Order: sequence, then C-alpha cells, then structure tokens
Amino acid sequence: MQRLDLLNGWQHGFPREARPFARIGEVLGSDEATVIAGFEAARADGSLSRIGGVWAAGAGGAALLVAMAVPAQRLAAVAAQVDTLPGVNHNYEREHRFNLWFVITGPDAATLATLLDALERSTGLATLRLPMQRVYRIDLGFDLRAVSAAPAACEPARRAPPVAESDRALAALVEAGLPLVVRPDAEWAARLERSEVDLLSTLACWLDRGTLRRFGVVVRHHELGFDRNAMTVFDVPDDEVDACGAALAAQPGVTLCYRRARAEGWPYNLYCMVHGRERDGVRATIGAAARAAGLDRHPHEVLFSLRRFKQQGGRYFRDARPEELRHELA
Repeated sequence: MQRLDLLNGWQHGFPREARPFARIGEVLGSDEATVIAGFEAARADGSLSRIGGVWAAGAGGAALLVAMAVPAQRLAAVAAQVDTLPGVNHNYEREHRFNLWFVITGPDAATLATLLDALERSTGLATLRLPMQRVYRIDLGFDLRAVSAAPAACEPARRAPPVAESDRALAALVEAGLPLVVRPDAEWAARLERSEVDLLSTLACWLDRGTLRRFGVVVRHHELGFDRNAMTVFDVPDDEVDACGAALAAQPGVTLCYRRARAEGWPYNLYCMVHGRERDGVRATIGAAARAAGLDRHPHEVLFSLRRFKQQGGRYFRDARPEELRHELA
C-alpha cells in the first residue's frame, strides 16, 4: 500500500461509519492498523494536513481574501506579522506588485475589519479587502497522480445552511481533523457528550445539504509536487460575470473559481486557480480555460505563487472547541 493510495482515493467519499480505517483497509487489501499508521506517516511528513471537513462559504463566520503591496526588503517580516493574526490560514507571496496574499477568517466581518485596521496601522501599508460574492467551484480534491489538477465534474453552486449554534463544538472538531484512532467518531462523541449515532447523522446531514463541501483527506499540495500554482484574475462586466464564471468553473484544470468584490486600484472580479507541477503546463491550462469560457478578450492577470508562508485549514469555529483541544492546537 503506497502513500498515494491513502491520500488520493479518500479526498472524497471518506467512510462515515464507526470504524472508517477498517473499511479503507478492506478496499485496499490491507488492515486497519496499517491504514492508521500510513495516515500517521503522511501527517508526519507534511503531505497530510488532516482528515476532516471542508466548509461551504457561509457555513460559519466570515472570510476575506486580502492583498498587500509590500516592499521586497520587508516582505518576510510583514508576512511573519500576518501569520500571527488569529484566523489567517493561507499566506502566500505571488508574482505581482500586490505580492502578499492571505485569507483570514473570523466570527464576523467587523472582527476581521478591526484586525486588518490594526495591521495597516502597524505596518504602514494598505490592504486590499476582497470579499467573496459568489462561488462557482471550490474543489481541491483532485487526482494527485496527474501532472496538473483534473477535478471531478463541477456541481452547480448552492447556498448552504449555516451550522446551528448547538452544533458549533462538533464543527470545531470537524475543522481540526479526525483523530487517527480505531473509532474516531466515538472519541469525538465522548468529548461532546453526544451519541456516536447522533454525531454521524449530523455529519451526513451537513454533507447532504452542502454545509460541508466534502469530508475526507485534505492534503498539502506543495509537499506532493503541485508547487507551480497560479491565481488568474479577470475584469468582467458585472452583467456577464456569472455566465463567465460558470463557464470557467467547468473547464479542465480549474480547481477554484469565484466572484469577488472589486477594490480601489483593483478592477478584477472573477478569480480562478490552477494547480500543477510545471509552469508552462499551468499557463497552457489557464489559456485554454480562458478561451473556452470566452474570457481571453477581457483584461486579466496571472499571479503565480512564489513562496508559501502559511497553509492550514480555515478556523471558523476555533472558540467552540473543547478546552483541551484548544490547548493542543494553540
């Protein structure tokens, strides 16, 4: 059993039953202990982020994409300062005048605004604040054996119901990741003083309604060779952007596609990501996708990732975690 047998095949459809690692072992012709040990090894080498849930936009709290134009000599220092902000989960250098890009999450938009205002005062640098307006595609669970990302067929975007207040503690565990033990959901149930059946039923409901986009293996793509990644941004007339976004999301190789608000000095409103192992291949995929979606006639820019300062799952429900888990993850 190879590492990719575990990481590749279970990004979607992870068994939601009492002994999921035993089920995976049956499928792969192995045993429960070997599967758990394989996931532990992948977590140790950094290729496995966690086994857990990926939330739909709006499932809980607020999120914001932020960009800064940082002088080159200050970039590492400012990036380190950004990394310390509560809720920052992705922080990258990209090829552009706006060279530092990060995602920050929090309980509400006002909290995020307060944090970013303080960051601006501290650094003396302005922030571009780019809230999500519509999701066309978000699926990083693609084939890890490919040269470039080839996601599964795109499902129409839908508005998912948020997590109920009574379920926030469970949501916190879901975003932290499944414990690598024989009966992981039973361990969660014991922490929350809920029955295992009730817990699994809630997870199934979230998946069915779209509150969870998926539950499964969440990998770190850089560690698996997908380190030539690019964000492409388009300036599309507002009355055309939804049609263009839907068309772009359906193109081969597009892993993320969404509409964001414009900002002063930043006219772009449609974004997509392409992940790949080779820079030329990523450029070719972007070009083909833009032509097929009728976007090559619109102003656009390609921003390749250069340096990764931080990458982890979103933390919408951190404060709802049991006290012992908050201590473990601090």
